[in-house]
Amino acid sequence: MTLNIISADNVLYRGTVSMVTLPGSMGEFTVLQNHASLLATLTSGSIRYTDETGVQSATEITGGIVDVDSNIVSVCVY
Repeated sequence: MTLNIISADNVLYRGTVSMVTLPGSMGEFTVLQNHASLLATLTSGSIRYTDETGVQSATEITGGIVDVDSNIVSVCVY
């Protein structure tokens, strides 16, 4: 699955991941391979993800939106 984390002026992360956990406005949720399509708002917190080699990383955000569709997770943060 591909994860793209972008801000208005920078690409924060672009790569293949096995899972991503996001701080949704209605609670934290995890996206795995073949997840159903969704669009959600995000609150401040940490986007945690595991890359294809098993390395876990995190990116702190103050809010944003996420679109999940066809194994592409696109996160726009501010």
